[in-house]
Amino acid sequence: MPTVFSKIISGEIPSHLIKEDADFISFLDINPLVMGHTLVIPKQETDYIFDMKEDQYEGLWRFAKSVAAMIKSNVACERVGIAVIGLEVAHAHIHLIPLKSVEDINFSKPKLNPSEEELAEIAKKIRA
Repeated sequence: MPTVFSKIISGEIPSHLIKEDADFISFLDINPLVMGHTLVIPKQETDYIFDMKEDQYEGLWRFAKSVAAMIKSNVACERVGIAVIGLEVAHAHIHLIPLKSVEDINFSKPKLNPSEEELAEIAKKIRA
C-alpha cells in the first residue's frame, strides 16, 4: 500500500514543493513545528532509513544538505536542525527544521496549523 509520501510524489496529494530531482523530493510539512519545517524523502519507497542502499542513503543526505542551505539562506534562523524519527510515516524521511532555539525541534510540543497561503508563501521564500 503506497504511503502518503508516495502519493505526494505521484501528485495524487498536493504539496508545497521545495526541491526535486530524479531520486529525491522535498516539501513543506503541513503541520510544522516552525514555519519552514521541510521533509526530504527518497522517491523510492523504503520504510526504514537504515535499510536504504548505500548510494541512495548517501544521496539522500547530499540532497538534504542542499535543501538545508536553501532554508538557511531564506528563513530567519540560527541553524537548520535535523531529525530522523521514522515512526509517523513508513517511508524514510529527514526533517529539516529552521532553529532559533532548541525548543523549535521539540516534537512533543503542539504543531502549527498554517493556512495554504502561509505554506505557499514560505515555500516560495525558500525556493527564492
